[in-house]
Amino acid sequence: MSYQFTIIVPVYNEEDNLLRVEQELLAYAKTASKSTKILLVNDGSKDKSQEFMEAICQRNSIFEFISFKENRGLSAAIKAGFDYADTPLVGYIDSDLQTAPSDFNILLQHIGEYDLVTGVRSNRKDSFVKNMSSKIANGVRRSFTHDGMDDTGCPLKVIKTDYAKRIPMFKGLHRFLPAMILLQHGKIIQVPVQHFPRIAGEAKFGLWNRLIGPLVDCFAYKWMKKKYINYEIETRS
Repeated sequence: MSYQFTIIVPVYNEEDNLLRVEQELLAYAKTASKSTKILLVNDGSKDKSQEFMEAICQRNSIFEFISFKENRGLSAAIKAGFDYADTPLVGYIDSDLQTAPSDFNILLQHIGEYDLVTGVRSNRKDSFVKNMSSKIANGVRRSFTHDGMDDTGCPLKVIKTDYAKRIPMFKGLHRFLPAMILLQHGKIIQVPVQHFPRIAGEAKFGLWNRLIGPLVDCFAYKWMKKKYINYEIETRS
């Protein structure tokens, strides 16, 4: 089958969520507006996630997986997904499924005109501390990037794959995906999506990851923006 859309699902110690990931993404694939396959990326899990992933892929032809030798972080998992994607469009969703796979169809409605479409979580179902730290971090990031995005941490995005593959990822850069598309003179938009409480597993980000870490990453982004190489070919022989 010729697929048009790859959904990347980073996995780190999510054995309690993976059967639900299988069920919900299978259900989505049946109603997807683009022919869809799913790429599970095991970021060095220490639990039984790898066993679950292998079983899921054996049962379902639309599922594939790659596994890291060791834990390398969310940005590395997303980059690996970009590197291995072989479809015109690529998407990303967290394995905790606090966002709904069905909302990919809302994002896909806009991808023709835009090069990245990101969700913005409406009525977030997170703790007060998590919501406030995220709001502050997004405000600081916007002041550095001027990307106009309210919720770059939303784990629901669709990107044209040729743009995604040109992003020079580094640790923490998953928060700057819209800004990195703008550096390529691409067009971005955010649209509201659903948000749900985490049902199983544990959150992988604490206060450092949500607030202090992103502030440090902003300076890395500023350095990269000054050094970023972008060009267009006019003619060739």
